[in-house]
Amino acid sequence: MNQTLREYDNVTKICQDLFERKMKDYGCAWRILRLSSLTDQIFIKAQRIRSLQQNSVRKIDEDEVGEFVGIVNYCLMALIQIDLGVAEQPDLSPEKAMALYKLKVSKTRQLMQDKNHDYGEAWRDMRVSSLTDLILQKLLRVKQIEDNQGKTLVSEGIDANYQDMINYAIFALIHLNQRT
Repeated sequence: MNQTLREYDNVTKICQDLFERKMKDYGCAWRILRLSSLTDQIFIKAQRIRSLQQNSVRKIDEDEVGEFVGIVNYCLMALIQIDLGVAEQPDLSPEKAMALYKLKVSKTRQLMQDKNHDYGEAWRDMRVSSLTDLILQKLLRVKQIEDNQGKTLVSEGIDANYQDMINYAIFALIHLNQRT
């Protein structure tokens, strides 16, 4: 598990560094996005990853790595939005946004540790394409929950699905880092 924690932390550091740099460029303009808009952004990224995995020809010279990083960061934005609600104008200082980001990463990391304990790190034997499919499945679930105004009868809420997508994307990034 120590290796997993190191790898997880290395990947989240890459995601956090990009998030922090984008905050310097754009501030927290993302605070105006509704959850459904964030879900759609994540869906676009996951669909692009799947397309990259299935098609041998690429017309844009980008790989899966940047898209998985985007999924992590958009999911973290969504988790923050769940707690704070949507703002009419950007309303967070970069310091406050980063503190919330780190808090959500910490909670999601703990969830990963708990699930890895119970599942025995089964993700290590999974293909990146399967992790992509699981993210897409979670996105379809989130869209359905959103269409149901957030109500579920027996299922996890939207926040748990975003956390699972973060962990699947991080697992994919760990696998992709091992290829290089």
